[in-house]
Amino acid sequence: MSKKLKPKSGYECYHCKQWVEEKDRKEHNCWTTTEEKLTEDLSEDLIEAWERLRETASEFGEQRIYASHKSIMFSRQACYFFVRPKKKVLEVWFFLGRTVKSPLIRKTQPSSKTKIAHLVQITHRDQVESPLTGWLLEAFKHSDRLSGRRRLQPARRG
Repeated sequence: MSKKLKPKSGYECYHCKQWVEEKDRKEHNCWTTTEEKLTEDLSEDLIEAWERLRETASEFGEQRIYASHKSIMFSRQACYFFVRPKKKVLEVWFFLGRTVKSPLIRKTQPSSKTKIAHLVQITHRDQVESPLTGWLLEAFKHSDRLSGRRRLQPARRG
């Protein structure tokens, strides 16, 4: 006689491929991650490049830096650039209101009516210098205007 096997109570997450028990369904959130988790398997050269990139961007001014899914986002009111750590490169995507022509730019594509996304691949900390840092600063300075979001100003009395 064969016994009937009870069906498993759970599912394999489409995104992270992890088995999630039915009782843990509400708590599972593979989209939640950290900078440390995303950068833990990088080579020494990529770690140094990442640290220099983060430090450089942090000096631009007030912003939010956070991990989301497979990227680390740099945002004012809206994201102005993000880094996607890969095994052999750091993919740096930044958003400008114009298309930049440069051998450093691997790809460009419209990301909205006003923004053009630009991809630069970084393999070493020495690549985190001008002109890349200038483009990132430009993206930082113009991100509110390009996203159509303006900082709220106090109402004038009078």
